[in-house]
Amino acid sequence: MTDFLRCVTALSLLALVAGCGDKPAPAKPPLAEVGVITVAARDVPYLYQQVGQTAGFRETEVRARVSGLLQRRLYAEGQPVKEGQPLFQIDPSPYQAALDQARGQLRQQEAALERARADRDRIEPLFKENAVSRKDFDDARATFDAAAAAVDSARARLKEAELNLGYTLVTAPIAGIASREARSEGSLVATTGDASLLTAIAQLDPLFVNFSYSESEKLQYDQSVKEGRVTPPAGGRIEVRVVQGDGKLFPGIGKLDFADSRVDPRTGTIRARAEIPNPKGELLPGQFVRVTLMVGTQKNAIFVPELAITQQQAARIVLVVSDKNLVEARPVTVGRPHDGEVEIVSGLKAGERIVVAGLLKARPGSEVKPVAASAQPVPALPAAAPASAPAKKQ
Repeated sequence: MTDFLRCVTALSLLALVAGCGDKPAPAKPPLAEVGVITVAARDVPYLYQQVGQTAGFRETEVRARVSGLLQRRLYAEGQPVKEGQPLFQIDPSPYQAALDQARGQLRQQEAALERARADRDRIEPLFKENAVSRKDFDDARATFDAAAAAVDSARARLKEAELNLGYTLVTAPIAGIASREARSEGSLVATTGDASLLTAIAQLDPLFVNFSYSESEKLQYDQSVKEGRVTPPAGGRIEVRVVQGDGKLFPGIGKLDFADSRVDPRTGTIRARAEIPNPKGELLPGQFVRVTLMVGTQKNAIFVPELAITQQQAARIVLVVSDKNLVEARPVTVGRPHDGEVEIVSGLKAGERIVVAGLLKARPGSEVKPVAASAQPVPALPAAAPASAPAKKQ
C-alpha cells in the first residue's frame, strides 16, 4: 500500500510539472511606428535673407535760400507734394524793393552807355582828320567801355534781385511726402545752419532698402557658381522680396540696385541696396524689414525638414531607416536653411529614408515600423475654455 501511494504521488508531481511547462510564451512587443520621408534631390531657389532698413529713393532737405520772415506754410504736413509745388512764403517786400532799385540802376547805366557811345562816335571821325588829340580819342573809348561794363554789372544785379525775390516762394525740389515744418509761421529764417531748414521731402516710389551681406556668403556663392552647383539668374537680374515687421510679405518685387566693391574692414560685410516699387506708399523710410534675394537656382540639392535634425554634442544627427527597418544615427553636414528645411551638404543620399516623426521612439540600432510621414496622426489641440465663462466662487 505504501508503494502504491508513493507511485501515485510521483505521477501527480510529474503531471504538475508538465502542466507548468505548457504556459504560452510572452507576446513580442509591437514595433515602434515612426514617420519617414524619402530623401530626394531637387532644384531649389538659392536665397539670401538679410535684415535691411528702408530709405527714400530721394530724400531732400528744403532750405531757405534767402533770409527773412516766414509768412505762410502752403502745404499739408505729411501729405504728398508735387515737384515745384509752393511750400512756404518768405516776406518778399525787401526783395521787391531791391529788385526795383536794381532796375533803376540798370536804366541809369544804360543812359550813361548811350552818352558814352555818342561821344565816341563824334570823336572818332575827328580823330581820323587829326582834329582832336589821341588822348581825347582814347578817353572817349575808355569811357564807352566802362559804361558798357557798368551796364553788364547792373543787369547781373537785376538778375540777382529777381532770383532772390523768386526764392521767397519756397517750392518742392522733388515730388514725394513732405515732413512736418521745421520753422513755424512768423519765424525769422536765415541761409546758414539750422536756421535755413524748413522741412524735408522723401520720394517713396520707388523705395530703397539698404542692407549688408558677409564676405563669407559672397565667397561661398562665387564658389558654388564656379563649381556649377548654382546657376545665376538669367540676365543677371537679382529679384528682391521684402517681409515687413509684422511678418507679412510685401507684394512688390524689386531688384538689386547696388553692391559695394569693397568690404567694410570693421564688420567684414559688403554694403548693398535694393530698389522696391512702392506705388501706394505702404513702406516708409526708416522701417526695418527682412530682405530675401533670389540669387540663382541650386541644382540637385538635398533638403530635409528642420525637425529631422538633432544635435548630439558638436555633431548634427539624422536618423536613417535602412532597408531592414533598422535605425541608424547618421552624422551630416548642414548648409543654409530654406522655407522650413535645411540643406544637407554631406551625409545623406537621394533615396534614403529618414525619420521626421516619432524621433524619441527611434533608438539607433532598433527595428521600427516606418510609415509615410503624412500618415502620422496629428494630435488635436485641447479646446480652449470660453472667454466669457465666469470664474467659480471659492
